[in-house]
Amino acid sequence: MTTPSLKTFTSRLIVTLLAGFGLAGCIVPDTTPDNQWRIVEDGAYAADVSVDGQLSVVSGINNGIHVWRFGEAQPLFQWSHQSEDGDQGNNLVANVHISADSQFAVTSDREAFAIWSLSSGEPVGFWRIDESTIRDVALANGGRGVLVGRSSGKVMFFEPESGRRIEFLGHQERINSVDITPNGRYALTGGNDYVAYLWSTDSGQVIHTFTHPSRVTLVALDDEGRYAFTADSQQKSQIWNVQTGEPISQLQYIARQKIFTDAVFSKDGKYLLTGAPSRRLYLWEVATGEQVGEWKVAPRENMSPPSAVVYGVGFLDDEHVLSVSSSGLAELWSMP
Repeated sequence: MTTPSLKTFTSRLIVTLLAGFGLAGCIVPDTTPDNQWRIVEDGAYAADVSVDGQLSVVSGINNGIHVWRFGEAQPLFQWSHQSEDGDQGNNLVANVHISADSQFAVTSDREAFAIWSLSSGEPVGFWRIDESTIRDVALANGGRGVLVGRSSGKVMFFEPESGRRIEFLGHQERINSVDITPNGRYALTGGNDYVAYLWSTDSGQVIHTFTHPSRVTLVALDDEGRYAFTADSQQKSQIWNVQTGEPISQLQYIARQKIFTDAVFSKDGKYLLTGAPSRRLYLWEVATGEQVGEWKVAPRENMSPPSAVVYGVGFLDDEHVLSVSSSGLAELWSMP
């Protein structure tokens, strides 16, 4: 294992507590949500929803990163990355992930990542990568470990408190998606080499190999340690038994190509919820791979044709799911 160098720039994090940011007028989508909130103006670059659906972290196109609590009329915090020369400039944060315990979040642009406390809103630290560019990030509970997938095909696991870091060198091409178990001991990574690997962050040893006929575009782990989800750029979207590495089901759809942007398993293990760049959320039955629900979010304003990418999805409770999309809206939906 090799250890890349990291430069810490804790002084280059800017945190602003917001006093007021009201709800804006609603846009009526093709399917009607139970509720809808304007959470960033001018649209979003990235977003994540916490496991319990209570928190959303959204990277806005023009106004930094906002942290929202479900149903509240103003954000909890506003954050931003700052460039080396001190200029805030336009927000370029394209990756966001909330830890499974909802206590910390990681954000990244192409060259740096930051960890934040979701209880205080304060930064934990800011680190700049000196090799290739960041493609995706994921964070363990307590902010204990962060996973950084890069365009070089390398994946770094880094422990901020101890400074320990290792590189996983199993992939041969660009990384597209990463996820990590809540305890930070296992990572799931997928890339352009048609492979997803489940591996140990202690040793870098591969535990399971999940192969695809095309590039792997999204991976997701069940926080309860039951399942893994891997999806490629064509037709294979597979749910696996994470303990044995054996397939459980393949998502059933007729389309020749279906791309997913986010995926999360329900706490009871019955369902998989996915977001897509086609304005859609889909609900799938884990045991069979059959689709049992579908919703269509509102598009971005003044877009022709109407479009939106669903960046973040989550289960709010047993009856509702939540979406956050590039339209800058959070939307609440009733399950079928």
